[in-house]
Order: sequence, then structure tokens, then C-alpha cells
Amino acid sequence: MKAIFFSALILLGTCNSMPAQNVGNAAFANKLNRLLDHAIPAVDVAHVDTAAVFLDAREPQEFRVSHIKNARSVGYDDFDIASVKDLSKDTAIIVYCSVGYRSEKITEKLIDAGFTNVQNLYGGIFEWVNSGRSVVSDSGTSQRVHTYNKDWSQWLLRGEKVF
Repeated sequence: MKAIFFSALILLGTCNSMPAQNVGNAAFANKLNRLLDHAIPAVDVAHVDTAAVFLDAREPQEFRVSHIKNARSVGYDDFDIASVKDLSKDTAIIVYCSVGYRSEKITEKLIDAGFTNVQNLYGGIFEWVNSGRSVVSDSGTSQRVHTYNKDWSQWLLRGEKVF
């Protein structure tokens, strides 16, 4: 009986540690599962709270090409927690980048700074666009997405790739 109990406990623990987020492309999902730590809260595109504050953890030149509407650019290399000092610690925040790696690191910094309702956008802006969601630039709605470089551009399946 003890063996069954402990086996069930181990199985439940294993299932609980697996990422619950989804992306539409199996190869992209495999890449993300290897790339990300999965140690912080994440949300997939289908379950996004559009009323949340979106923080873009890409660099300014990437943000200028396009971004999620009303997103705030906070960057990655020069991220400063002071850039979000106007937000209360319980504000619903979704952080994104190209695929979720840089935004995962910024999400971690926000949590360490005391933010309690912050999530990483699983699959980043690539999955946002791949799912048919729109992005904008200073000129309005855009089809262009900065893909960081040619290697990463393979994961953007819709839109115009810019790198």
C-alpha cells in the first residue's frame, strides 16, 4: 500500500512540474521546453488577460518594428526595475519577448522585486502573431515582426520577418 501511495505521489509531482502552456507548432514547443526554465508563472496566448499591462522585454529596435498594442518597452540588456515603479505590486502584468527566454528572466526580476501578479507570455510575440493576434508599430497595425536573427526567424510562421 505504501508503495502505491509513494508511486502516486511521485507521478503527481512529475505531472505538476510539466509546463501547461501550449504553442501551435510541435517543433517550436519542443524548442521552448528545452530553452525555458519553467520556474516562473507563464501564460499561453489563448489564456491571456488582455486587460493586463504588457511589458516588452526586447530591445528598443525590436520594439520599434512592432509590438503588442499598448505594450511598454522595458528592454532586456538595460532593464531597470525603476521603469515599472508606477505600477502597483499586484497589477496584472504579462512580460514578453521574441519567444519567451528574455521575458522569463525579466519576469523573474519583477517577482524578486515583489510583483505578485506577473506572467511570462509563453512563445512570446512569435506565438502571439502565429496565433493570428495583431501587432502594431508607430504607423498602426503591422505585419512586420523583428525576429532577432535569421536562425530564430524560423519560428515565426506568419507575418513579415525583420532582422
